[in-house]
Amino acid sequence: MESPSIMNHVSIGSNNIEQALPFYDAVLATLGAKRQIDIPGIGAAYGKLFPEFWVQQTHDGQPAGTANGVHFAFNAESKADVDRFYQAALAAGARDEGEPGPREMYGPAYYGCFVRDLEGHKIEATFWDETLHE
Repeated sequence: MESPSIMNHVSIGSNNIEQALPFYDAVLATLGAKRQIDIPGIGAAYGKLFPEFWVQQTHDGQPAGTANGVHFAFNAESKADVDRFYQAALAAGARDEGEPGPREMYGPAYYGCFVRDLEGHKIEATFWDETLHE
C-alpha cells in the first residue's frame, strides 16, 4: 500500500525525558498512539502502527530548544478526539495556545487545537471533516 503521507517521522529534543515521556504517553493516547520504541534514558517513539514521532535527548548533548514558527500537528479521527487531546494536554501541564474549534482561515473542514508541551514545543491536534471540504 502506498502511504498517503510524505513524512516518515519527526524528532524533538527534550531536556527532561522523565517528564516528557509521561506527558506524551497521556496526550498521544487520546489519538490512539502509543510508544512503538522505548530506549531507556534516551527517549521513545510514538505512533499507531510504526514510530512517527520521536521524543529524545539531543544527539550532540547540547540543550534542546524550540523554534519559532515550528509546530507538530497530529491527526485526530473526530472533533471529540481533538477535544480530548486538548484536555489531556492541559491536565498534563501544557500551556494553552488555542482551544479546540474551527479555524476558518484553514478552510471549513478544519477543526483543531494548539498547546505548548512542558518544554515549549507547539503541538496541535486536528480533524479534517471531509463532509465540509469544498
